[in-house]
Amino acid sequence: MKLNDTLRRVTERIQERSAPTRATYLARMAAQRDQGPKRAHLSCGNQAHAYAAMDDADKSKLAESSAGNIGIITAYNDMLSAHQPFEHYPDLIRRAAREVGGTAQVAGGVPAMCDGVTQGQPGMELSLFSRDVIALAAGVGLSHNTFDSAVFLGVCDKIVPGLVIAAATFGHIPAVFIPAGPMPSGLPNDEKARVRTQFAQGEVDRNALMAAEMASYHGPGTCTFYGTANTNQMLMEFMGLHLPGSSFVNPGTPLREALTLAAAKRALAISDLGNDYTPTSAILDEKAYVNGIVGLNATGGSTNLLIHLIAMARASGILLDWTDFAEISEAVPLMARVYPNGLADVNHFHAAGGLGYMIGQLLQGGLLHDDTLSIMGQGMELYTQEPKLRDGELTFEPGSKDSLNEKILRPCKDPFQPTGGLKRLAGNLGAGVMKVSAVAEERHIVEAPARVFHDQDEVKAAFRANEFTTDTVVVVRYQGPKANGMPELHSLTPLLSVLQERGLRVALVTDGRMSGASGKVPAAIHVSPEALDGGAIARIADGDIIRVDATNGTLDVLDAAALEREPVLADLSAHQHGLGREMFAAFRNHVGTAETGASAI
Repeated sequence: MKLNDTLRRVTERIQERSAPTRATYLARMAAQRDQGPKRAHLSCGNQAHAYAAMDDADKSKLAESSAGNIGIITAYNDMLSAHQPFEHYPDLIRRAAREVGGTAQVAGGVPAMCDGVTQGQPGMELSLFSRDVIALAAGVGLSHNTFDSAVFLGVCDKIVPGLVIAAATFGHIPAVFIPAGPMPSGLPNDEKARVRTQFAQGEVDRNALMAAEMASYHGPGTCTFYGTANTNQMLMEFMGLHLPGSSFVNPGTPLREALTLAAAKRALAISDLGNDYTPTSAILDEKAYVNGIVGLNATGGSTNLLIHLIAMARASGILLDWTDFAEISEAVPLMARVYPNGLADVNHFHAAGGLGYMIGQLLQGGLLHDDTLSIMGQGMELYTQEPKLRDGELTFEPGSKDSLNEKILRPCKDPFQPTGGLKRLAGNLGAGVMKVSAVAEERHIVEAPARVFHDQDEVKAAFRANEFTTDTVVVVRYQGPKANGMPELHSLTPLLSVLQERGLRVALVTDGRMSGASGKVPAAIHVSPEALDGGAIARIADGDIIRVDATNGTLDVLDAAALEREPVLADLSAHQHGLGREMFAAFRNHVGTAETGASAI
């Protein structure tokens, strides 16, 4: 199938824009490949340190000859349900490596925070910056330069993007990402949302809320709604860093273990010691990132990736911008309905045909680059396969050619909507983005007076005081990366949903972020320039009429005279310390804009 004209044009524009930085990056990767892992050049003392903790058989392999040494970068902790299964992965990876004559070592651990725990709390102000810390920590682990390949164990919001930044930085060696899979389905997500709304309105007590939450988040594995964590897993398949069909296989199953073993062996098979050398720098090219953006739109994925993908791409020498996302969104249909833009969870999506079916449909529609390189080889057709265990052996077989549930997953030619789930908004208030896949079409345009806040707790207090009685655009500013680390404001979703259900037309405008699970309320987020950078959002006052228009892609205050005011300054002192925030001052002082990936490295 001929490639869609929009995808071709956007890809060529990205290639042209990125030509100087990409060339420099590739030259650097080629030089690092020429130098190779330094085991043979290390002093005896260096090598003794590197191998001291290994068993004797592994030591002799590395000291004399080796089929390859895998560096394991793990985000394991047992506080994140999504990462708890990683506890025993290093043993599996060592076992797999030994079966093919290689070795494996945990090169380093990286921090992994749970946004579900820190949501609405001070710790959320460290969340976005944790991505850069993860990249740096992974870089420290790989800097020992004794590894022929790397495997990365991570799932959740900032963790996979941080690991990809590190994998791209060490792009001369192959990288295989190994997922843990989603927890089995628990309390349906729409029921959980209903109880949250009831609690926000005072209709149920905290005991009822706690019971609902614990029935939803109930065991090891990724949360089952389609937020940032599961969007990350989708991207790793669309961009060729996972084994096909591996993203949404539940933890603790024989198939999950077989996939982990196979991923480790694949990491060694594509090292520079063999004939199938596949460095990460060759996989993560312009076409791979475009394929990732296609997947983001076709699935209605998390808005957080509009920041993360830009930062990831820059580590690969590639320059993306929000215009690329917006144009691709107009060309790519929304093929999935997974909560919050539907009732299904990712287990239901996987059972309906999942990513293999979707990739096959997009290829038929000319909406993916098929000629990309992955850890499996050449061509995205490889990712239409699904893994099976046959007599205890892992095989990859053709995936379903038909959706097994069209209420969840629809064909490319008969989608839920003709365009993707993301919109870029631009106007006299700056540029922002909106996830529209879960927002009813009649709410894509909201024009109403502003209520301005400098803290999400102020919004909650106004709600409790019943101050929202008319149509309102809630403006929450000084939430950008320079101001306070750009926290997610997902805890505002239940109360804004209540206002909407009362018949009010409401919208949110903020220079902060929303969760990947942001729901049915129109939210113009990531507004840039942020207030602390002198953005127009700092000049808005209560009562100014703001138009949030996702149909035409605009974000404006209707009286342009409002923009002539002096910016209102906020007292941010309370956000500079406590729960580790004082240690991140350097990040706040040096971070880039949301449009450039909000990175401090």
